Amino acid sequence: MNGWQKLRAAAFLNIKGFSQRMTLGARVMLIDGNKILLIKHTYVPGWQFPGGGVGPGETVEAAARREVLEESGYALTGAVDLFGIYHNRIATNRDHVAFYVGRQFEQKVKFRPNFEIAEVSWFDKAALPDDVTPATSQRVDEVFDGTPLRDVWGY
Repeated sequence: MNGWQKLRAAAFLNIKGFSQRMTLGARVMLIDGNKILLIKHTYVPGWQFPGGGVGPGETVEAAARREVLEESGYALTGAVDLFGIYHNRIATNRDHVAFYVGRQFEQKVKFRPNFEIAEVSWFDKAALPDDVTPATSQRVDEVFDGTPLRDVWGY
């Protein structure tokens, strides 16, 4: 693209983004054999996968890797596989979640509870906690049991 085309495209995309205000997040299921890593936030109920929003200038995969490290202390060391993209209608009709699966990782930082994350723990896929979120439970079924993918994040 030439300079004018880049400027025109940037203006169009910014106007479109301002009017539609779509958001995108990334979540990651870390798998170690039959165990999965879950986190518990301080501000919303239930156990769920680490993840968060994709920032400006950040790729979705980079956001996924960053969020896993920030929220759990684990760093993804190998490839992560994009498992699916879901419409998250829990708080708004304008949010989407890119869901990744990671099997190669190492603990970089020992987790300490903080203002955002209260707990981090490994759970056997067949013994999830009672207060696991519906979306988390659904993704476990999809990844491990081959349940058909839903296009909605949870309910």
